[in-house]
Amino acid sequence: MSDVIQTERPRPGILLIRMNRPEALNAMNAELIEALHTVLAEVRHDAEVRAIVLTGTGRAFCAGLDLRGYGTPPDASEGEGRAQAGLRVQQHIASLVEAFRGARPPVIAAINGAAAGGGMALALMTDIRIIAQDAKFHASFIQRGLSNCDIGISWLLPRMIGFARAAQILLTGRSVDAAEAERIGLVSSIEPADNLLDAALDTAEAIARNSPFGVWMTKEVMWSNLEVPSLRAAIDLENRTQILAATTRDHREAVHSFLEKRPPVYRNH
Repeated sequence: MSDVIQTERPRPGILLIRMNRPEALNAMNAELIEALHTVLAEVRHDAEVRAIVLTGTGRAFCAGLDLRGYGTPPDASEGEGRAQAGLRVQQHIASLVEAFRGARPPVIAAINGAAAGGGMALALMTDIRIIAQDAKFHASFIQRGLSNCDIGISWLLPRMIGFARAAQILLTGRSVDAAEAERIGLVSSIEPADNLLDAALDTAEAIARNSPFGVWMTKEVMWSNLEVPSLRAAIDLENRTQILAATTRDHREAVHSFLEKRPPVYRNH
């Protein structure tokens, strides 16, 4: 694992991922993005990891694209044109959206400072966002002469906070502080900076107490049902998933432990 990413398991079943470029405010370069891809691929099907917490070291969550240079994605080819090379970089970053969504463990962003541009997009990829009191979101692409519709933001943000609010933020490129982020539903809670990580770990721990299959299916169905065309299609997916979950041994264990007034012991069976 690259040293631009630090990982640890501070509590049972919880993986903590720290972006570790504090001197660059954890700005995105090829090494950092590839390291995130690597760790997400490693835990995608790891039943021992029940929830993930993502945060940054230093003063920022992630300041977005490193304007001093991104570097070369691992699949780059020599002799490509500018458009071809640029698209490889774009796809290298944007494919993180599917990597986060495809990971079975829910991902909680502990936003410890500025989440700007690509850093804001990175936070939106996660399943739950908890923000420090002094942290901010900043949709900054448009202030660099680019579209603010990048790395999934144009799809994710309107679904989280509504089209009108999303349009106002993206077209102006203004900052959103922690209080507004909570008010409009962009984050689930605000925490003092010195309690942020503990709050995120507590949330991860609460998730990890549930059955692995139940959590996996809840995350997958919630994301999938953002894309289905109708309520009927959403309910049909829920119905089939619920029957599938009911066939697991962990479901029977949950029922028996409830009746016996004891904590369940899940084995992902």
